[in-house]
Amino acid sequence: MNQLFGTDGVRGVANEFLTPELAFALGRAGGYVLATHGDRRPVVVGRDTRCSGPMLEAALCAGICSIGLDVLQLGIVPTPGVARLTRSLAGAAGVMISASHNPIQDNGIKFFASDGCKLSDALEDEIAAHVADASALPRPRGAKVGTILDKRRAVRDYMLHCQSLGRDLSGRTVVIDGAHGAAYEIAPKVFSHLGARVVKLHCTPNGKKINVRCGSTDLSRLRQVVALHPGSIGIAFDGDADRALFIDEDGQEITGDHVLAMRAKDLLGRDELPHRTIVATVMSNIGLETALREMSVLLVRTPVGDRYVLEEMQRGGFRMGGEQSGHIIDLAANTTGDGIATAVSVVSLAAANGRLADIASIMRAQPQVLVNVSVADKACMERDAVQELIAHTQQRLGAHGRILVRASGTEPLIRVMIEGQDEREIRELAQKVAEGIRQAAVVS
Repeated sequence: MNQLFGTDGVRGVANEFLTPELAFALGRAGGYVLATHGDRRPVVVGRDTRCSGPMLEAALCAGICSIGLDVLQLGIVPTPGVARLTRSLAGAAGVMISASHNPIQDNGIKFFASDGCKLSDALEDEIAAHVADASALPRPRGAKVGTILDKRRAVRDYMLHCQSLGRDLSGRTVVIDGAHGAAYEIAPKVFSHLGARVVKLHCTPNGKKINVRCGSTDLSRLRQVVALHPGSIGIAFDGDADRALFIDEDGQEITGDHVLAMRAKDLLGRDELPHRTIVATVMSNIGLETALREMSVLLVRTPVGDRYVLEEMQRGGFRMGGEQSGHIIDLAANTTGDGIATAVSVVSLAAANGRLADIASIMRAQPQVLVNVSVADKACMERDAVQELIAHTQQRLGAHGRILVRASGTEPLIRVMIEGQDEREIRELAQKVAEGIRQAAVVS
């Protein structure tokens, strides 16, 4: 496995780790690998609103063109829009420039295959192997140099697709928190065209404010605005709009786990849930497992990361899967997590069946605590002292709780998650494990 690509592409601090030089090399290496495999079709490229986006976009597109492939440039577009438009525009691949929910200083480059799914590990390894010697790769001249074509108008096709997934929302009010990111314009338009009254929050393309105290990483302001509009539903996107979280009419947070439970019940009722199975990660609340069991639906768990969810869905022939964080994959709608499509389906369910708060009550979440520990070396979690502390904590929790300690695939963090019946107890246990990791990191 290469060390360049993480669980969600190449990601890091823009202009420090993810430099224009690296973006250029990734463009050349990616284009070369595609051409080597006989695919010389254009590459579809989109980005979010981050300040570093245009810089990295220019370098990446130049690299792709320098290898002889054309670029179809979408401009600002949600990540799922790149996945879908890569297919509809018959691209050799798609590339999204975004760091999703990460802070503004970060950015990332994520590749999609021609079918709109994330690139395989094998192809990522092949691309990574050519990055170091990208300058030595072929350099076509004259008419064989690639060109950049403006395809921003094609984003409307993605917007129309999202609209097609919903029902008439006349009489409904939705508060949309665009996180100053990729959904800032498309999401309000989709819901307006479906007939909803839209209250816009953080819906400007401001790369200096993307994900800053807004969107799916901070629901506090959204909750306040929903309270000002009785009966409304709040929708929070992250920077690249591949996830969505919700605030219901009572001001309660509706997570991806709630969405999976609601969608499972709806699809079951229409006989559209293959194999009566939902796919989720090890982070999903045990309450989801309980809710699905009561419906006689199987929950299959995967490692954290929507790529692993998708792989399991494809392997088992399943339709619906996702993450607690709001990444929801419905293969009938798209090939990746799609925040806008998820939001349309959730609000449409509420419009058809009553209040979102009542529908979401199908899942009762068990208390869960998540603590993030900043570390320079994630390997410290493997030290004997840390492993013994984890084992002791699980023993104390017993059969009614669980602990999960994992390294983040996108940030220099170790995440400690504990579920149990007593919230005060699990908070204390989580802090104790976090402190043990910090001490181990110092020793390392």
